[in-house]
Amino acid sequence: MLTGQAGHDCGDAADRRPGEDDRVLAVVIVTYNSADVLPGLLDSLPTGLEDVSRWQVLVMDNASSDESVRLASAHPVGARIISMGRNAGYAAAINAGAAAAGPDADLLILNPDIRLLPGCGGVLRRHLSDPAVGIVVPQLLDEEGVVARSVRREPSLLTAWTDALLGTKIAARLGAGEIVHDVELYKSGGKVEWATGAILAIPAATRRRVGSWDESFFLYSEEVDYLRRVRTMGLEVIYVPSAQAVHIGGAYHDNLFLASLMTTNRIRYYRRHHGPLATSLFRLSIVVGETMRATLGPGHRAALRAALSAG
Repeated sequence: MLTGQAGHDCGDAADRRPGEDDRVLAVVIVTYNSADVLPGLLDSLPTGLEDVSRWQVLVMDNASSDESVRLASAHPVGARIISMGRNAGYAAAINAGAAAAGPDADLLILNPDIRLLPGCGGVLRRHLSDPAVGIVVPQLLDEEGVVARSVRREPSLLTAWTDALLGTKIAARLGAGEIVHDVELYKSGGKVEWATGAILAIPAATRRRVGSWDESFFLYSEEVDYLRRVRTMGLEVIYVPSAQAVHIGGAYHDNLFLASLMTTNRIRYYRRHHGPLATSLFRLSIVVGETMRATLGPGHRAALRAALSAG
């Protein structure tokens, strides 16, 4: 099912800066019962993309049972709604959105709980023109305007055990956990290994070289896999703090299914790149960490059950 307008052409050629890239920026939004947060994202797009000459909005709906599709269809931003016909997962919806956008479009992948701040899209887009760059990620803020620690290290035994034994906040401050705490990086930007997949800007050249997202990761770890493949191709993932967006986030903390799925996919991803012994030690770190925190809430207990059953 396709509805809505095909896109926007924000200004004619005479209004554009010399040398500005004329490729369409396809904004791919994956929705699943996202009615509570989707309108705020759509409201933010015109100013968030104010420096982008040509853009279109593709809402990839994973069989929402709420008002997501109606709200997206009625919004003046003119989104094109593509129904997946089922809850196909995040990676599958991204792949479908990429196919709908066409091979020559740059992509801006967004969670529905993102809010672009003014000029964010233009800053990201300008960095996509560097042939060494494979992915660009902005600075994320929480709802109070505090910079979120959204940059991550590649999962390892060191990061897993440090996070498990010390907790993610202490491990991050020590520079040994999966979360990167480097104040200078968040201030000045630079190369990173990966960042949370709530917002990613991907040039068409990267798409051609790296290919599709791995749909076997229904949700969680699909961005870790994709960004690893980007780096394997010799391309850089860069963090750009001058581009900013607000991320509401946090749904998995209160959802037992999501907490379990996140844990399962963390272990699956690690197993792909490491042997049985290392994977067993990685899984054990999660078991130990979640056992230590089992009294803190049902999400930790769900993660513990998932780790125990993932052997």
